[in-house]
Amino acid sequence: MKQADVIIIGGGAAGFFTAINAAEKNPKLKIIILERGKEVLTKVKVSGGGRCNVTHAEFLPKELTQNYPRGEKELLGPFHTFMTGDTIEWFEKRGVELKIEEDGRMFPVSDSSQTIINCFLFEAKKFGIDILLNQSVKKIQKEADHFIINTTTDTYSAEKIVVATGSNPKIWQLLEGLGHTIIPAVPSLFTFNIKDSRIIDLPGLSTDASVKVLDEKGKTVLESSGPLLITHWGMSGPAILKLSAWGARVLEPLNYHFKIEVNWLNTLSEEEVLDALKELKLLQGKQTIYKYAQFDLPKRLWQSIIKSSGIDERLTWADATRENLQNIANQLTGGIFEVAGKSTFKEEFVTAGGVDLKEVNFKTFESRICKNVYFAGEVLNIDAITGGFNFQNAWTGGFIVAQNL
Repeated sequence: MKQADVIIIGGGAAGFFTAINAAEKNPKLKIIILERGKEVLTKVKVSGGGRCNVTHAEFLPKELTQNYPRGEKELLGPFHTFMTGDTIEWFEKRGVELKIEEDGRMFPVSDSSQTIINCFLFEAKKFGIDILLNQSVKKIQKEADHFIINTTTDTYSAEKIVVATGSNPKIWQLLEGLGHTIIPAVPSLFTFNIKDSRIIDLPGLSTDASVKVLDEKGKTVLESSGPLLITHWGMSGPAILKLSAWGARVLEPLNYHFKIEVNWLNTLSEEEVLDALKELKLLQGKQTIYKYAQFDLPKRLWQSIIKSSGIDERLTWADATRENLQNIANQLTGGIFEVAGKSTFKEEFVTAGGVDLKEVNFKTFESRICKNVYFAGEVLNIDAITGGFNFQNAWTGGFIVAQNL
């Protein structure tokens, strides 16, 4: 039986960050990381398209928490202890400089996730942290003042354990065995599958829009706004991903079949748009409606909307009827699209679900159910929208756990 002071289950972002910070605070600790795969930090490698979206340039704890559909309330205290500025400083101290992109996402200056991986592996080696691969945990038992952990090949013993396994149903099952409640997992970040003649020829086109999810009676259930990206299979981009994150629990029972309403002009109402169109009729009478895009919309999108409003390509503004203008205003501000299924957003498969947050002390990230069991990262029922927020949760949790080991 191999013995350690601390065993960390999971060799991902949260596991490594916990191990390195714990070893730095107390170099005498014997720390073992158990990783079930044949490689560590695989999610870090593919994050942000292989560039690793380390965190997000949001520097107020309250504002930062608003990016977490689950965990918003619980993370407020922890973010006062360790958040974005601390993350930047932590990496810079170790020679990894980060940069801010226009949308607030932060990446290593190298634009390579390998920089982050190398940093973690170097630090782990420096502090003598044991990283053991192909160690799939089969059993966790509490015995008096320590834990016995059985993997496929070995048995380990430690006084304290940190569970940093992300969304792993097998580990959740073992935690249920220790008395924890697990909130069932449902997908959280996903794109919408939509087959519709209005967008079929527009993949790659992006524009700011507001989007509503409608119930069977046409009432708004969820809404969000931001860049909307048209893809080969439907719609993606922040406006859609936010809906998928906040609506994770709402959309799953619908089997991801529902209607959305898209306002391509974001905040403008149908009445305001109709007024603007009447003005165009007066001022641009000779112009053909189809040919020149209005409202700063991409030309291809404008032309698709005009076609779907039943407008002839040769019709001028002067000849447009009230009904024509009404149809255009309606398509611009309230186009209804049928969503029929979802697709995973890039390789970043995020789920809502995990250890019930009521059973965790967020001052320490220790279990309230089972003493000396700690949690970091997505093993908890915490998830975020895209943009580096899930990693920030991992860094914050890992840092606070390390302080308390």
